[in-house]
Amino acid sequence: MTNTSEKYLVGVYDDEEVLLSAISQVRRSGVKIHEVFTPFPIHGLDEALGYRRTRLPIAAFLFGMTGTATAITMISWMLGFDWPMNIGGKNHLPPPDYVPVTFELTVLFAALGLVFTFLLSNDIGPGKQAKIFDLRSTDDKFIMAVNVAKNKLAPNEIETILRDNGATEVNVKQFD
Repeated sequence: MTNTSEKYLVGVYDDEEVLLSAISQVRRSGVKIHEVFTPFPIHGLDEALGYRRTRLPIAAFLFGMTGTATAITMISWMLGFDWPMNIGGKNHLPPPDYVPVTFELTVLFAALGLVFTFLLSNDIGPGKQAKIFDLRSTDDKFIMAVNVAKNKLAPNEIETILRDNGATEVNVKQFD
């Protein structure tokens, strides 16, 4: 049986400005930060952590175009070939009638596609167990989690770096 537990060092901070300066110092010292948890959004946190801009708008466009193509193909097939009806001598494929269904399928495909893309890209969803590093992260504390296995430095060195950069406490958290 293999041991699949993950060990994290969790730095707890009291102030968001101390946290932001600590992130840049910790990253400069060569420590790879797993994630930062805050009780409210902090402007500039994603830049400090080095996150790239999201590509979800590109996925939304592609899912929307798939919905549009599906709607136009479906309407054209149904009204033009599968069950054509001559109603008052009107055209079998009137483009103005396409608008409501095309709009609705575009929005539906984009919305559902983005939900599934978001869940898959962030490895969350039904049946996934959330990793709670510190319950106080939803109240008044700022949490920096560092995966020990993904860093070259020893755990005691990482703990010293976190404490030197303003962490009020450093805890060890292990997930099975």
